[in-house]
Amino acid sequence: MKGTVHYEKRGNVALLSIDNPPVNPLSSGVRQGLYDGVTAALEDDSIEAIVLTGMNRAFIAGADISEFGGAATAGVSLGEALDKMEGSTKPIIAAINGTAFGGGLEVALCCDYRIAAPTAPVGLPEVKLGLLPGAGGTQRLPRLIGAEAAVKAIISGDPILAPDAFSMGIVDRIAQGDIVEDGLAFAAEIIASGGQTRKVRDLEDKTAADRGNTALFEQFAANLNKTHRGQFAPAQILKCIEAAVNADSFDAGMQVEQECFQACMRHPQREALIHIFFAERAANKIPDLPKDVPLLEINRGSVIGAGTMGGGIAMCFANAGIAVRIHDNDPDNLARGIKVIEGNYARTVSKGRLSQEEMDRRMALIIPTENFDDLGDADVVIEAVYENLDLKKQIFERLDKVMKAGALLATNTSALDVDAIAAATSRPESVCGMHFFSPANVMRLLEVVRGEASSPLVLGTAMALGKRLGKVSVMAGNCPGFIGNRMLAGYTRQAALMILEGASPAQVDKVIYDFGLAMGPFAMNDMVGLDLGWRARKMAGGTNEVTARIPDELCELGRYGQKNGKGYYRYEEGDRTPLPDPEADEVIKRVAEELGFERRDFSDEEILKRCMYPLVNIGAKLLEEGHALRAGDIDTVYVNGYGFPTYVGGPMWFADAQGLDKVLADIERFHAETGDDVWKPAALLKQLVAEGRTFASLDQ
Repeated sequence: MKGTVHYEKRGNVALLSIDNPPVNPLSSGVRQGLYDGVTAALEDDSIEAIVLTGMNRAFIAGADISEFGGAATAGVSLGEALDKMEGSTKPIIAAINGTAFGGGLEVALCCDYRIAAPTAPVGLPEVKLGLLPGAGGTQRLPRLIGAEAAVKAIISGDPILAPDAFSMGIVDRIAQGDIVEDGLAFAAEIIASGGQTRKVRDLEDKTAADRGNTALFEQFAANLNKTHRGQFAPAQILKCIEAAVNADSFDAGMQVEQECFQACMRHPQREALIHIFFAERAANKIPDLPKDVPLLEINRGSVIGAGTMGGGIAMCFANAGIAVRIHDNDPDNLARGIKVIEGNYARTVSKGRLSQEEMDRRMALIIPTENFDDLGDADVVIEAVYENLDLKKQIFERLDKVMKAGALLATNTSALDVDAIAAATSRPESVCGMHFFSPANVMRLLEVVRGEASSPLVLGTAMALGKRLGKVSVMAGNCPGFIGNRMLAGYTRQAALMILEGASPAQVDKVIYDFGLAMGPFAMNDMVGLDLGWRARKMAGGTNEVTARIPDELCELGRYGQKNGKGYYRYEEGDRTPLPDPEADEVIKRVAEELGFERRDFSDEEILKRCMYPLVNIGAKLLEEGHALRAGDIDTVYVNGYGFPTYVGGPMWFADAQGLDKVLADIERFHAETGDDVWKPAALLKQLVAEGRTFASLDQ
């Protein structure tokens, strides 16, 4: 069995110490140890109380990761261990030394009393894996803190630090010294006052206050449509908490919890979310980079460009406690960029998510400079100017002369040739891509782009730096658009073609929104601004691309998007809700006729396939070419960088779920109908179908 629980007598108190390094998951040996330890303490007449704590850095961090998605079968079950604890006639005190997540918090809730170290986080994060707390968490937590607080805690799945857990009533005390000694002292007090047990299952004052309040749960349900649209588990959690409040007994509520837990287990969203959980962790493992590859020590950074992207990257460094210089060749832009950064932090302070003291500390780490040579003392420099290859090459030629030997030189380009940029230096081995997503201080994704000459040291350092900056980092090969934007081009092109062929922007956007993305491609274009692409095409001398005709003609009519209240849609003053506009519809119809398109009706199913399957086909080509290492890496990119719904699992997982044979058949049909190269089936896709395999099988 994996893990154990040490049993030690401390006078008249039994001390149970969970030992399953590094984070004490609820493996078979831990479950058995809890059961056996409580049994031994109950059979020993000299023992009057039990203190349960964790060794290593956690109390219990949750389920054993190897058991995700399945039932634990070895030894006693968690339910049996908790029943033994809850049935104890001697008080049990949970001394929460560190992380108590998921089943770990559920174990603590089966104890009679809880004391926590000041830095210990607690929480029930199962919702993030498409599950719900299945060991009584949905029934016990509302009895401690009330329905409203329990709904927020369980449906968000976010960690709760010990001081907040104390104020909410989840824990009874915050330790002032050593957690074990304080836990033993707490036990001594309880023994001295009569040794009373206090079972959470029997508490009713909090739930009684909410009983029969149907409006409360109706409001909770309405909020789910805004905060957790399309997700299955949150609605099941709400049903469980309502049972905790309104069911005839605790056991009846537990029955509801078990039914809802099993429904989550059977739902496809659970597998998709667990897939993303593992894919994000696998993305850090680069097959040809040894685990012991030496890394650069990053103590200071530099950023070139003080626009939205450069400013956001500088904030990432400051947020991680790393001093960073930021340079712009225009002093006004530099001053404006610093002001924007300050405003971003100030808004966070005003919302109570950051202290003024912490804001001041971070601002002090961001050092503006008009002198390019000042950048040279950094361990890493990230160029974040606009997408112009010649300009970037000029900058890297200057960096080559300025930066100290051994520094990491990174470009934030979203699509340009990293090798061409590296060739402008005498040290291409020190150059790689670090493609942040905008706004960089918010978005989690970082594409680390491997140049032909990028050294293992540089690539390993870039991946490690991404983790330090709080990013989910994915290694991408050097090809136009890398992983994310190369795939996205197929998606946006198909959407643009469909409105020429007869679909409306509103229909396309609704299909994509209903699928789970925050907005469809045309609402997104309006938000970004149609004039950006229009002006770029005019500067380049125009384009013959048919899909550019509609946005260009809209711009010629002064329809730039949300910024001036009209684009593909119209917008009311102060409102970003897209509203259909006959003028835009007329432009679309006229351009389609001029280009010779025969307009027809589209089903929602065809729209979804036309938008999603280019992602799949191009993704397969990226895997063929080695520009993406894993199908899971592609899914990680799309979930963290492009708003793809996590509960769908990413485009490659989505394709597996549809059945690759069906996906291939549709792609072949679209290719036959259009002759468009984007629909030429990837050789890998055809191979997988022939072998009866999935994209997921490639990662195993």
